[in-house]
Amino acid sequence: MDSKMIRRGAAGILATVLLCFTGVFASFASVDTETSENAETQGPKVESSITSCLINPDKKSVTVKVTSSGDMTGTDGVLYLVEQKPYQKNLEGRLDYAGAASFGTEVTYQFPLNEGTAEDRLYSRFVVAVWDGTKYIEVSDPHYITNPEAVAPNTAAFNDPLTKKGLNIELNMLADAFDLGVKHVGTNIAFHQILGQGIDYQYDGKMYHFDKRVIEDYDRTISALSGKGMTVTAIILNGWNDATPDLIYPGTKKSSKAFYYLFNAATEAGFEQTKAIASFLAERYNGSNPNQGKISNWIIGNEINNQQWNYTGAWDLNSYVQAYQDAFRVFYTAIKSTSANDRVYFSLDYNWNAEIDNKLKYGGKNIVDTFNSIANTQGQMDWGLSYHPYPAPMTEPEFWDDAQTGWITNDFNSPVINFANLSVLTDYMAQAAFRSPTGDVRHIILTEEGFTAKSPTRGDIPQIQAAAFAYSYYLVDSNPYIDAYILSRQVDAPLEVRSGLAFGLWECDMNQGDTIVATKRRKIWQVFRDIDKKKYTLEATEFAKPIIGVNKWSDLIPNFRWRSME
Repeated sequence: MDSKMIRRGAAGILATVLLCFTGVFASFASVDTETSENAETQGPKVESSITSCLINPDKKSVTVKVTSSGDMTGTDGVLYLVEQKPYQKNLEGRLDYAGAASFGTEVTYQFPLNEGTAEDRLYSRFVVAVWDGTKYIEVSDPHYITNPEAVAPNTAAFNDPLTKKGLNIELNMLADAFDLGVKHVGTNIAFHQILGQGIDYQYDGKMYHFDKRVIEDYDRTISALSGKGMTVTAIILNGWNDATPDLIYPGTKKSSKAFYYLFNAATEAGFEQTKAIASFLAERYNGSNPNQGKISNWIIGNEINNQQWNYTGAWDLNSYVQAYQDAFRVFYTAIKSTSANDRVYFSLDYNWNAEIDNKLKYGGKNIVDTFNSIANTQGQMDWGLSYHPYPAPMTEPEFWDDAQTGWITNDFNSPVINFANLSVLTDYMAQAAFRSPTGDVRHIILTEEGFTAKSPTRGDIPQIQAAAFAYSYYLVDSNPYIDAYILSRQVDAPLEVRSGLAFGLWECDMNQGDTIVATKRRKIWQVFRDIDKKKYTLEATEFAKPIIGVNKWSDLIPNFRWRSME
């Protein structure tokens, strides 16, 4: 169909619904040649900004509000709102639009959401454009729908345990985890191994097939954990699978140095598959079926400031974070549109301003800044931060002397942030610029950290390991901006022990290859069990004071929770 006919058709429709519209939609056939040529050379001098993009209370429509300024000379006088999928990077060849309105300083569009259909707009972004007679010209940044939770069928409150104590546990040692009083627990989900056969799932008009054996294994794990009242945090990891190439960002080469890869929302097939898998997981683990369980926290990828865990190849910071955020939004939308109060995070290691080459490694601070800046432009979300504050170096548990490495300072430029300067992280995130859309400090969880019980120079040091945990837990417990503290290991992993890292509450049998088999409890086991119990906590941690060099915990820890009992 001729583009001018489409523009004339749009004018006819708009004339019936907009006021003061006389003459605005004149055909470009009537624009004099000189004006058109001049406009083509200079382009329209129009700037627009999408100020909000929200699902309406009816849950069936979307309202977009736009502010504009400038000169519409060389256009048909209409501001068009054009829909884009995450993989659509420009408007080349486009003639369709989601809405149209006469130029004004403030313009509002409303259109159907079409959720659950092939025309679903829930995951879309929108851009304002003008028509110069031959093509659309974008005059705004793209903007996503920012309240997918508005359509969530599950509006149950977040499962917020009474304490922050968490542990990555062995499923065959659940009874031990219950004895320990574990409240938070993490589990990995291999994104690349989910598609298969046995479970059929229809989403947005397409049928997808999931591996029944793999999914039922996750069911057993997640239901066993959440069924005992633990808040489950799932880490979604995208490994390499030759059978699912569309799940890998286009152009990425398999690397022997990469453990996991960047999610793909940059192609139509990648976006559709990622969206369907994310939605499937969100629905299956929404808590409605006790045999499947409930995931409450979702971490999209691991330690994204180091491409070893989120590989796509050498990229500049902005391009890398934009590609990651495009995929993150797919997960965020799928999860929040299913369970309104679930929480969605990205993950960082402790290199806040260290180990940066801006090709494969980026500072955590720069990731936070860039992610937040892009979201400010394209639609802010209620994203959270998952952080890993290991000691520096990891081979020694005494984080309280890490400043001597030169990696720890008490300011926002610190190379590393770990337990020695943890308040730097929360002070940074508490700044107004980084707060959530509701004005609250964003959710922060510590989801991977541990203290070795073996030193390369001193041998076995279980007392120091236990003291480090006690000190670190009190720091977290007294910090109002950290929601959870998940210690790395219930039992040593032989592979890590051979590398000099014995993080477990239990020792392991080193004669079982890489199989994890618990043998003997360490001192940290009893400290972990009692540290969040008012009756026992101070007694359980008394041994640690001379190790750390303190008379009272309240002398060391601001706002110490048990100050009145010391």
